[in-house]
Formats: sequence, C-alpha cells, structure tokens
Amino acid sequence: MLRCVALIHNKRLLLSCPASVTTLTWSRYYCDKKRFLKLDKNTDILKDAFAHKKEQLKETETLIRQRGEEIVRDLRHQKEITGHKIKAKRDHIIKDILETKAKVREKFDEVVERENVFTIPNLLCVARIVMSPYLGYVILQDNYTLALGLLTFAGVSDLLDGWIARNWKGQSSKMGSFLDPMADKVLIATLFVSLTWQNLIPLSLTLLIVGRDLALVIAGFVIRYRSLPPPRTLSRYFDVTHATAQLAPTTISKVNTAIQLLLVGSTLASPVFGYVNHPALTMLCSITATSTIVSAVSYLVSKDTYKFLKKKMKH
Repeated sequence: MLRCVALIHNKRLLLSCPASVTTLTWSRYYCDKKRFLKLDKNTDILKDAFAHKKEQLKETETLIRQRGEEIVRDLRHQKEITGHKIKAKRDHIIKDILETKAKVREKFDEVVERENVFTIPNLLCVARIVMSPYLGYVILQDNYTLALGLLTFAGVSDLLDGWIARNWKGQSSKMGSFLDPMADKVLIATLFVSLTWQNLIPLSLTLLIVGRDLALVIAGFVIRYRSLPPPRTLSRYFDVTHATAQLAPTTISKVNTAIQLLLVGSTLASPVFGYVNHPALTMLCSITATSTIVSAVSYLVSKDTYKFLKKKMKH
C-alpha cells in the first residue's frame, strides 16, 4: 500500500513539472550516448592495439624463425668446418706417424745389418730340419736301412753347406751361424730320442744331450733378444733378414757334435750289420756323455761363443 502511495506521489510530481522531466530525459540520453560513443571509441582503440600487437607477434615469430634457421645454418657450417679441421688434423697425424715410422725404419736399417738369407747352405740346413721328423718315423718303423741312408744324406749335406759357405761368394750369412747348429741339434735330438725308444741308446744319455741342446737353443733366443736394438717387436725379432748377432761354436763343441753323430750312426747301423749291444758302443756312449758335459762347460767359460753385430752409422 505504501508503494502505491509513493507511485501516485511521483506521478503527481511529474505531472506538476513536465519541463524538468523532458530536460532530465534528454540529459540522460546525451550522457548515455556520449558514454556509448566513448566506449565504442575505446573498443576501436583496443581493436587497433590488439591488431598491432598481433602484427608485432607475427613479426616476432618471423624473426624468431629466421634467427632459428640462421642458428641451424651456423651450426651446420661450424660442424662442416670442425669436420674438415678434424680430418685435416687426422691426416696430419697419420702422415706424421708414417714419416716417423719411415725414419725409425731408416735408422734401424743403419744400425742393423740386413742380409740375404736365401742361400744354398741355409736351404740345406732347412732341409735337414724338415727331414729329421721323417727320419725318426722311419726308425720307429724298424726300417734301419732307409734311416741309415737318410742319415748319410744329412751328413753329406752338413759337410756340403759348410764348404759352400766358405768357398762360394755371397753364400755365407750370419743367419747360417744360427741355422747350421740348430739343424744339427734337431737332427741329433731326433735320432737320440727315436733310438732310445727302440732301446738302442741309454735314456740317461739322451736326457743329458737333449737337455744341453735345449739350453743352447734358449740361450740363442736370449742372445737374439739382447742384440736387437729397440723397439723390440715380434715382427722385428723374427725377421731373419736382420742379422744382430753371430755364433761361434767352441772347438770342443764341434768335436762333441762329431762324436754324437758317430754314436748315432754306429748305433743306427748296428741292426743292419748285426752288432747290437757291442761293448764298443757302450764305450762310445761314455765318451759321448763326457764330451757333452765338457762342451757345455766350454760355452759357459768361453767369451767368444757369440758377438753382437753393430753396423757403423753413416755421417
């Protein structure tokens, strides 16, 4: 009810003041219009600002993309440059290594004498070494006649290679000083072992001779190692064309080898000619044992059994 009274009161006021109402209405209209125009203007400004920012973002994105592509290109370029530098450095290192290796080889050739090892005496020595296992096999097969023939051939080849080395030019070699006694040791050891297996030579004598020869072979390897100038590599150690030392067997050693060959030859012929276990063979075994011990001692006390070879440096 109070609300109805207030509305009637206001209506009366409006009816009593029509000019004021009109002025107030137009005033409010202009204010609202001005406010809307200002709001519309602000909206346009915001749209322009947003469009400007959008363009700036596009430009920034384009710059970032271009900068990223430039960075990628720079990285690829730096990678190529680094790769070329690494390759050039690697080639330089390899070249330096090859040059150093060539210089070392040249210096080595100046220090160590290189010789021709493919000589007739050396080939005869190798033939005796290769023939030795077959000779032992023939003895184990009780074919003493063929074994005696092979031993005769080995003895003749031993005499022949020594004569050729002394009398033919270019046939003597430092390697031969190792190879000739090596062939004799292999041949004699094969004969003693096979004849002992056949109960024709005492086992104690065979152990003495094989042990002494094995010690001499080991000493030869040690001398080769000590005489080889550094760097000591396997390829250079077993390069037979590089002569670094020369052996000189003692006189008693040569006599002992002859006695040993006489013993195995006589023992090998005993089944063929029927004098197995003859007292002369027993006496010859004793002589062989004595000469073997004396020759081993001679290698220990003698100072001239080997010498190191050093080639004079070129100035």
